[in-house]
Amino acid sequence: SYIEPYLAGAPPFVVILSIYVLASALTETVTNNAVAVILTPIAIQLALALGLDPRPLVVTVMFAASAAFSTPIGYQTNTLVYGPGGYRFTDFTKAGLPLNILLALTASFFIPIIWPV
Repeated sequence: SYIEPYLAGAPPFVVILSIYVLASALTETVTNNAVAVILTPIAIQLALALGLDPRPLVVTVMFAASAAFSTPIGYQTNTLVYGPGGYRFTDFTKAGLPLNILLALTASFFIPIIWPV
């Protein structure tokens, strides 16, 4: 309910991008399953409060929760290769942040086309 006044009347791209950024930021430090479990009810409630179909926002949470590229913490495989591979934390950020931004913009553009809001 805190974010609802800011997103009321916003285009679907902005609503979806907002949910995506929140989920993506969380999934960099918490497992993707936890992010999905925590944010799915919030996304559904937000969609209903804004008078939107909740399915595109749930899909957004699922996409963003599965896109943990910027830290070695957010995804198990990143954590496994972090030490043995001799990577630094910033290596993940340098390679993963541009990928996260690209995926956020692409998903925010295509999700409302494939799943109309």
